[in-house]
Parts: sequence; C-alpha cells; structure tokens
Amino acid sequence: MDKEKINEMYHTNAAAIYKYLCSLTHDPQLAEELTQETFFQAIKGFEKFRGDCKISVWLCRIAKNLWYKELEKRSRHKTVELDDTMPSGDSVEFSCLHNLEKIEVFRLMHNLDTVTREVMYLRLAGDLQFSEIAGIMGKTESWARVMYYRGKQKIMKGMKEWTEN
Repeated sequence: MDKEKINEMYHTNAAAIYKYLCSLTHDPQLAEELTQETFFQAIKGFEKFRGDCKISVWLCRIAKNLWYKELEKRSRHKTVELDDTMPSGDSVEFSCLHNLEKIEVFRLMHNLDTVTREVMYLRLAGDLQFSEIAGIMGKTESWARVMYYRGKQKIMKGMKEWTEN
C-alpha cells in the first residue's frame, strides 16, 4: 500500500473511527490511542482486506477488536477508587433508583439483536448522526433511523413492563 493511499484512507475514515471508538470507550484519549492503533493494524494487515465490504466497515471491525482486547487487559488489572465523602440519605435513595433504571436500560439493550444494539450504542453513547451510523454499518440513513426507532420501541416497552412490576 503506497503512502498516498494510506493518507487517503486515514483522512477519509479517521473521524468516523474516532467517533465510533468514543461511543465504545467513553474516553476521548483512549479513543484517540485506539484510532491510531486501528490504522497501524490496518496498514500492517492490508493484504488481508478482501474487499467484500467498505474499508470503513473493515476499520470499524479492527477498532472493535482492539477495544475488546483493551477491555480484557483492563479486566485483569481492575482497581477500585475509594471516595471519603458520604452522600446524604435522599441522594443515596435517588442514586440507587437511578442506577437501577440505568442497569435495566442496559440490560434491555443487551438483549437486543447485535445489529440493533450496535446502532443504539452508536446513536446514544457515540452521539453519532444517522448518516454516520449508516456509513459505519454500510447501510442507508433510512435503515439506521428504522433500526434505532425499533430498538427504542423495544426498550420503552421493556421499561414499561419493568416499572409495572
């Protein structure tokens, strides 16, 4: 792969890969590091690219695999931070309820099919536009909107059932 093609690949896809990684990591510095590593791995293994998908999709797969490796590495070296401040009773109750709701939303998202779940994460955590999601997933913007809407409907239905119980 020549230098001109590498530059073109980077300039065309770097912003989307960075946003994608930000949606996964929730850490801009880590996303930047993983973006650089993604392109390094892509250049190193470009001969493995079969061309059966867009380069952006291939790069997202590399980025996701690097993120999974990072998660594995972090799970082996987990640290716990202690906070000396003691919250008031009202905020503890509110915090627990809020946390339970968040856990339920993530549980419901986890139960979605893989594609819908990824669209939801890209939209909610990554704050990506539907056109950007469509580019990453290799689909149309309308497809991304429909997948997001269907996922949101399933989560809202699940939350309604959860609150009734």
